[in-house]
Formats: sequence, C-alpha cells, structure tokens
Amino acid sequence: MIVLDMLRNMHYADLFQGILSFQWQQAVMILVGCVLIYLAIAKEYEPLLLAPVGFGCIMANIPFSAAIGSHGWLTILEHAGIQTELFPVLIFVAVGAMCDFTPLLSMPWMMLFGAAAQFGVFATIAVAALLGFDIKEAASIGIIGAADGPTTIFVASRFAPHMLGPLTVAAYTYMSLVPLIQPPVIRALTTKNERKIRMVYDGGRPVSKLTKILFPILVTVVAGLLVPASVALLGALMFGNLLREATGLERLSKTAQTEMANIVTLLLGITIGSTMQAANFLNFQTLGILLLGIVAFVFDTAGGVLFAKFLNLFLKRKVNPMLGATGISAFPMSARVIAKMAQKEDPGNYLIMHAVGANVSGQIASIMAGGLILALLG
Repeated sequence: MIVLDMLRNMHYADLFQGILSFQWQQAVMILVGCVLIYLAIAKEYEPLLLAPVGFGCIMANIPFSAAIGSHGWLTILEHAGIQTELFPVLIFVAVGAMCDFTPLLSMPWMMLFGAAAQFGVFATIAVAALLGFDIKEAASIGIIGAADGPTTIFVASRFAPHMLGPLTVAAYTYMSLVPLIQPPVIRALTTKNERKIRMVYDGGRPVSKLTKILFPILVTVVAGLLVPASVALLGALMFGNLLREATGLERLSKTAQTEMANIVTLLLGITIGSTMQAANFLNFQTLGILLLGIVAFVFDTAGGVLFAKFLNLFLKRKVNPMLGATGISAFPMSARVIAKMAQKEDPGNYLIMHAVGANVSGQIASIMAGGLILALLG
C-alpha cells in the first residue's frame, strides 16, 4: 500500500528529465566523444589523451549530468588542475624527464630550426585577428602551431578559457596527424635533390655529464630572465630533465616518466573533455579554430623548411631543408617523419640524430613562444 502511494506521488517528469531534455546538439557531441575514443583505440592517435577526452565529452553532454556543475567532480578537477595551470606544468615535468637533449647539445646550431619553426604561431595570430577574433583569442589559436598541447592549454586557460575544449582537441589531434600534415608541405617546398642532401652525423661535440646537468639550470635562468612568463612551463620541463640527468635521482625520474605522467594525462584529458559541452562547442567559432589550427601547423612546417633553404644560400656544407620542419614541438613524431622521408628518397641517408636535435629544440622554442605571447599580451 505504501509503495502504491509512493508511485502515485512520483514526479515522472523528474525521473525522466534526462531523456525529456536531451537535444540533438548533445547527441552530436556524444558522437564526437565516441569518434575521439575510436581514433584513440582503433587508430592509436594520441590514445592516452584522446580516450579520456572523448569519455569526458560524453559525460559532459548528458543532460543534468552530475559529473559537471558546481558539485561535479569534473568541474572540481577543472578548477584545481586547469584554471590553476597545475596539470600543464606537471605534464612538462614528465616530458622533461623523457627528453634527451644530448643531440641538441652536441649540435647546438639545431636550435635555429626550433626558433624558425615558430613562424606559424605568430602568422596564425595575425590571420585569426584579421578574421575577427580578439587578440587574446587569436593568440590562443596561434599557439596551436607550436605543436605543444600543454603550452596550448596553459595559454588558453589564461586568455580564452571558453575556447579551451576546441583548442585542446585541435592541438592534440593535429599533433597526432603530423605524419599526414608535414610530408605534403615539405614536398611542395623542396626539390627531390634537396630532400636527398646527406648530412653525416659524426657524434658532434662530446657532451659531458656535467654539461647535461648544468644545461637545464642555465636554460631556466637565462630564458627566465629574458621571458619571465615562460618560467612556469620551461622551468618544469628543465626540472624534469634535471631529474633524468642527475645521478641519484633515478627513482624520481622514473616516477615522473611513468606514474605521474600517466595520472596527470588521464586527469587532464577527462577534464578537457568535460569542457566540450554542446553550447560551447557547436558553433562557427569552433570551426574557425579547427581550420586555423591546421593553418598554424602548415605555416610552422613551411617556416622551418624555408629557413633551412635560406641558410643553404650561405653554407658550403648544405643542410637538408627537411630538418627545418622538425623544429616544431611534436617530439619525437616529427623527427621520425623526417628521418623516414629522407630514407625513402635515399635509403643511405640517415638524418635521425639531426632530426632529434632539431625536434628537442622545438620543445624549448615552443615554450619560449608561449611565454613571449603571455608577456606581450598578458
């Protein structure tokens, strides 16, 4: 009898409020989340990040979802990890612990390619501003060209938090598509003979253990004095690298590379996914971000290649212009792409060490570019 009375008094509209409030826009975003999970699992495109992003997107687009909102755990994570910029900083500690800067230290001139490949960042900022985005939104879009997800998140969380979802998805999606984006641009800007230029790796300058330990400290101090806004990310990257190189810190280095990297990547991904709500994502602004993101990657690749071709006008020993494309921060993906392209053109041409040197320089240059943008516009 009591049960029957309860059933009579129930508000069925409340019971089925999720179904009754479900809109097509939310269905589209749930489908987007499923596509991201598919790309992560089936195609292995940035699987460690895109799978959590996709699932976070699904949870955020269920009407009246308890995962978001003032008491939702995903919103709490957003406040604690994104708005405080903690997650991107911790990611860079892990990245630094994974990076071996020896090829760059043995060939320090490779840093030129890292600097040149940031051209796309500033060119895209100008294009985005001309298309009607305000200057801080334009800066957040342009930094996608750095091919550096944590830097994109760091800049966007300060300048355009309302665009964080599409910016992050664009940055990491295009990073995973570097093997598809870079080769056509490189072929369009180089001749077959240029792509066949051989560069013998003789080991470069010998790099001592002391040099490897002093490098992260000196880079943090010098770059920090030049661009203080870069210290949060660059210092985190260099601290992680110090853990890698210093004797006696192997346990901390291993923890940064494995447990911490995995935990922070998981939390970062699912939190970013929770910002991809239909009201914020399904609009022409998101389409513009996605289009300008690919423009930024193309401009970065082109800027690096054209800079290498410019250097060859003055060098007796020519550099392979494909190396200019490895100056982006997509490490080690871009280095592998260029090394494979070189061997496809000439099976005896081994550019992997040169490519790695330029690619790790892109890690530093992308953070400097982000810091410079924050300093100029912040």
